[in-house]
Amino acid sequence: MVLVKEYRIINNCTVDEYRIAQLYAVAKMSMSETGSGEGVEVIKNEPYDNEKGKGQYTKKIYSFARQVPMLMTSPLLGSSFKVVTETMHLADRAETENALNLDAKVLAQRVVEHIDVTNDKEFSAALYKESEDPKLYKATKAERGPLSTEDWMETCEPVMTCYKLLTVEFGWWGFQTAVERYIHSTMREVFAVFHRQLFCDTDGWFGMTIEELRAMEDDTAKKLIDKRNQELASKTESN
Repeated sequence: MVLVKEYRIINNCTVDEYRIAQLYAVAKMSMSETGSGEGVEVIKNEPYDNEKGKGQYTKKIYSFARQVPMLMTSPLLGSSFKVVTETMHLADRAETENALNLDAKVLAQRVVEHIDVTNDKEFSAALYKESEDPKLYKATKAERGPLSTEDWMETCEPVMTCYKLLTVEFGWWGFQTAVERYIHSTMREVFAVFHRQLFCDTDGWFGMTIEELRAMEDDTAKKLIDKRNQELASKTESN
């Protein structure tokens, strides 16, 4: 069995702003997560225009070194373990029924779930940070927030939705259901925390040009290399 869920995440920004915001948030997260073996890395983020239509193609690598059970790190898994995330960004309030143009077979399997970035129950209490709470954050440059009302998803402007279709397939009999549910639970938490951070960084990315963002990414990449080299040197000395 394959477990397929579509997560819908409403954000208080435009689709164009989101493209900048997610890269900014990833660059910032990369610095804080380095060394733990966890985080999100954007490999590609580029527009496309082909037979499937127009959109933004993003390839990310999610790392969960501390959270993944030993079974799931086994090289024996091979092709029996697959996790695929497909995403569409639309200027709506999560009401598009088939944003990713899924065929009838996938639609029959799909379960739709909505993630509210203001809901602290979307993730474990240990991950809560007051500085990343959309209910408390006010962006002074963008004049947005705090997202403190129950109907914020129906009233906030501007608005867009990130549709994420997550397909998890684990082929080992006896572990399949538990592992697929675990991955979905972990990824849902990642999506929630990431988008909370994205909103609470609004004054950081608001108004940035793509050129400024690329310069930031280059600077972050250099700092990451230095940081990893320092960590490697420290481990070598301790041995």
